[in-house]
Amino acid sequence: MNKREVPASVKDEKLIEKRRDQMIKGAVKLFIKKGFHRSTTREIAKASGFSIGTLYEYIRKKEDVLYLVCDSIYDHVQLRLQEVIDTERGTINSLKEAVRSYFKVMDELQDEVLVMYQEAKSLTKDALPYVLQKELEMVSMFEKVIIGCVQNKEFELSEQEIKLVAHNIFVQGQMWGFRRWALRNMYTLEQYTELQINHLLHGIMVKDTMVNSKGE
Repeated sequence: MNKREVPASVKDEKLIEKRRDQMIKGAVKLFIKKGFHRSTTREIAKASGFSIGTLYEYIRKKEDVLYLVCDSIYDHVQLRLQEVIDTERGTINSLKEAVRSYFKVMDELQDEVLVMYQEAKSLTKDALPYVLQKELEMVSMFEKVIIGCVQNKEFELSEQEIKLVAHNIFVQGQMWGFRRWALRNMYTLEQYTELQINHLLHGIMVKDTMVNSKGE
């Protein structure tokens, strides 16, 4: 799926990138505080450090800002995951490391991720499928790690089960940000991560035991 282009009246690509980066950072802070719908374009411009006239040189409408915010956050998360997740080894240890790395990224970017999921529903119809596809691409990274484990006979899972486990891991990482108001009172990030890993592997191993018992 092709990236959605946001037209700008300015032609300098470096300046567009610089101003939009300022815009994204300012908008994230504002959306955390007020939400997308309650934030005005004038407030977004002020939070970005320039006038509303300058803002409209880089976007056409307020929804463009939300799209740029979501697109930037997804790119940032995806890049971080590509740096820390090994999709080649296919071992239980590589799966554990992938989960730990992902949860750490979710902790570091929890404000951005929270804004993205709270406000994604306000994206335009042509923008929403694009950003959701980027999420599926990130889920597929966990699928590759799990497929490697299955191929190396670390455990047995069907194709449907592999996909479900990958989605479960992704949601568990997001939950650290969504439910932080409760979870932080009960666990450190490390405790939460290890409990989720143990729960994940226990479910897989119990399933393997049941399958093997039936086979006998």
